[in-house]
Amino acid sequence: MFDYKLLSALAAVVEQAGFERAALALGLSQSAVSQRIKLLEARVGQPVLVRATPPQPTDLGRRLLNHVQQVRLLERDLRGQVPALDEGDQPERLRIAINADSLATWWAQAVAGFCTERQVLLDLVVEDQAVGLKRMRAGEVAACVCAVERPVAGARSIALGAMRYRALASPGFIARHFPAGVTPEALARSPAIVFGPDDYLQHRYLESQGIEGTFSHHLCPSSEGFVQLTSRGLGWGLVPELQVVDELASGELVELLPGRSLDVPLYWHHWRNGGELLAELTGQLVATAAKLLVP
Repeated sequence: MFDYKLLSALAAVVEQAGFERAALALGLSQSAVSQRIKLLEARVGQPVLVRATPPQPTDLGRRLLNHVQQVRLLERDLRGQVPALDEGDQPERLRIAINADSLATWWAQAVAGFCTERQVLLDLVVEDQAVGLKRMRAGEVAACVCAVERPVAGARSIALGAMRYRALASPGFIARHFPAGVTPEALARSPAIVFGPDDYLQHRYLESQGIEGTFSHHLCPSSEGFVQLTSRGLGWGLVPELQVVDELASGELVELLPGRSLDVPLYWHHWRNGGELLAELTGQLVATAAKLLVP
């Protein structure tokens, strides 16, 4: 039989990125959390954590974390069906990995009503859309929004639509760097803005113009900051169309090559045995995304 106090300690250490914060979350001493992890490892006969900074689950640890995620959701369903089991717990906290651009655009509209009605608290882990699925694979989240279609074992993947990105810059930036028009050569010489080391949208856009290799760029790991830097003329970048409707209408931002957008597909991944809560959230996301994203 599983000892869920031990599994909860494992989940807390991974989710809180350390033993000290896990102890605070569980209301235990750091020593007590460490002892629970050691006892769990003694019972399963192998390590469940790599003692790094932050601690990382082993292959077995990931399988146990995936199990914990699903049990939590199924327990919520059971408490709703059997009122005697409801001990007045805090609202359910749903841990989800999501890309920053979705968070800055359509996500809030999609989940606000659902979270209010179902009394759900969100614990959002921001990851680039190209790598968000690694959080599910590690057992850290119950669901994720990412650009990868193939789900991990035990999960389902549903297409939500696509985010349309446009290559934009301020009028002043265009006047300085493209006085003779936006050519591949001039584009290769002008500074770009890149979200982070896992963001390859600008690379893909340049490759579509026949430009390969390295290029000068700013790193800005913030969707809102990305738009601000672009608007202030620090560089050009691929920006979600949904995020800059007003800036495009006012002329604050201008498309470098009109009509040459880049669409990034988004998929919603969730555990198959995630219970009613994840099933309802999935339906809500699919319905809202159909209205806001590119088919």
